[in-house]
Amino acid sequence: MDGSANHFTRREFIRAALAGPALSGSGTSQNTAQPQRPNVIFILADDLGYGDLSCYGRPDYKTPMLDNLARQGVKFTDAYAAAPVCTPTRTAFITGRYPHRLPVGLEEPLQDANMQLGIPPEHPTVASLLKANGYETALIGKWHLGNLREFGPNRHGFDEFFGINGSSADYFTHNNTAGRFDLYENLEPSKEEGYLTDLFTNRAVGYISRKRARPFYLSLHYNAPHWPWEGPNDKAIDHDHRPIEVRRNPGSYASTDGGTLGTYAEMVKSMDAGIGRVMKALETAKLERNTLVIFTSDNGGERYSFNWPFSYQKMNLWEGGIRIPGIVRWPGVVPVGKLMGQVATTMDWTATILGVTGSKPHPAYPLDGEDLTPVLTGTRSPYDRTLFWRITIQDAARMGKWKYLRENGNEHLFDLSADPGEKTELKRKFPEVFEKIQGEYQNWNSQMLPNPRKS
Repeated sequence: MDGSANHFTRREFIRAALAGPALSGSGTSQNTAQPQRPNVIFILADDLGYGDLSCYGRPDYKTPMLDNLARQGVKFTDAYAAAPVCTPTRTAFITGRYPHRLPVGLEEPLQDANMQLGIPPEHPTVASLLKANGYETALIGKWHLGNLREFGPNRHGFDEFFGINGSSADYFTHNNTAGRFDLYENLEPSKEEGYLTDLFTNRAVGYISRKRARPFYLSLHYNAPHWPWEGPNDKAIDHDHRPIEVRRNPGSYASTDGGTLGTYAEMVKSMDAGIGRVMKALETAKLERNTLVIFTSDNGGERYSFNWPFSYQKMNLWEGGIRIPGIVRWPGVVPVGKLMGQVATTMDWTATILGVTGSKPHPAYPLDGEDLTPVLTGTRSPYDRTLFWRITIQDAARMGKWKYLRENGNEHLFDLSADPGEKTELKRKFPEVFEKIQGEYQNWNSQMLPNPRKS
């Protein structure tokens, strides 16, 4: 079969899937003559750096399950998080829009002690839109978009929730940085004990294994390998992560000290093994060919990450803070073992999920992301994108191969195709490019809510 015929087959498959009835699950015959709408599994790692999988270059440990996922699908070289930190990226995914559009202060990380802010209950989300289109919906893992019930997953389109509401619960005690217990089954505290990565994997396996008559959407948001750095065999260590001098104050925030490269490796390998179990459950249920699987991270890596060749890490708009892994697998629809240079960002996964499921965005909340299905299936070649970021005292934009960065009043221009480490300043050599990308950023920024920072 030549390339054009193969692309035609993929287009027809997707067209038939979107037109078909909502039939999926282990109780449905895979040989039915009626086409099925795809299930969707969106897997989000937490603080996983660009090079933290062995298929992306990690030198000191292996991630065989995610490496295999990449071999079975498409691996992105230029995938980005919408922000260099948890909350705004999660806002971008759940809404499909830049986090700077929300008038609720979610473009900075939401602290565990904050009980005032969260995603407004009336705002449409990827889950509520899929639910309205007949999908079963579940979130397993980390939410970090509001600590009160009215801000939680069950108010935003998820039929089921098992996980943590806040930023960084201890993997064994399940207490968050404000000293509160933070493992929930829907709206009630959960009594389940164990290592959070394992608990989330177990729930995901059970969810996939159910018999059902409707397609499902599962958001599996691991908190690994986010601090506190605890491996699956670290139950006996001290789990009070506050500095000694402030442990008597229950409202004190955590110290992010501790950990080792070895501990970090165990955390990532535990998540990798869990994802392998999830993929095995999908295979056992005979659903792998009718399920779109997307894997990515919420931002760049932290202290123990391998971000080479990029500069800096989480909390920065240099490439190390926002360039992340991105893997897509859908057997029979996306190619196998393809390296993808298409620039992609968090909101694109939202648009892609809605697109392949035939779910419509709310007209009052148009998406900022783009459906990447044509590029994933090969019916469109990779194309240039213009993306924007804003956080604390940094601004950034990518326009094709060019990167604009403003930090502490200093503005930079880099050619990422030749200089991914952002070492060579080019704004004086290419003033017309600098002025254009600077203007693009300023135009975008003028359409967002005012920046809360003072400088």
